[in-house]
Amino acid sequence: MENEVRIAINSDQDIVIARQQGRTLASKLGFNGSDLTVIATAISEVARNIVEFAGKGELALTPIQQSHKQGLMVVAHDDGPGIPNIQLALQDGFSTTASLGLGLPGSRRLMDEFTIVSAVGKGTTVTMRKWVRG
Repeated sequence: MENEVRIAINSDQDIVIARQQGRTLASKLGFNGSDLTVIATAISEVARNIVEFAGKGELALTPIQQSHKQGLMVVAHDDGPGIPNIQLALQDGFSTTASLGLGLPGSRRLMDEFTIVSAVGKGTTVTMRKWVRG
């Protein structure tokens, strides 16, 4: 099994690279069909948040195993302004910009596990996991 893949996120081009690398790694781990699209979409959303709100950060894609199942862990980290109200940020339709406000809540729905840790002035870390089905 491959090791962790790290991608610096500084621009829209990095979002595309992260999405492609996430999809490639997920495919190698046994994900297929709509799960590949779901994973790529969730990666795009959290990477876009890094570019939009923090300016720069990093994404780590890691193969994971638990008992008899395997999956992919995605960790998006930045040292940006942080999120003052995580509960509000996770509500559908909430946006501090003119977006649809689907990034974080959408990513949370797409993945099997989702946690977010953020401190104002210190940054944000989003950790997501998706498990191969069947």
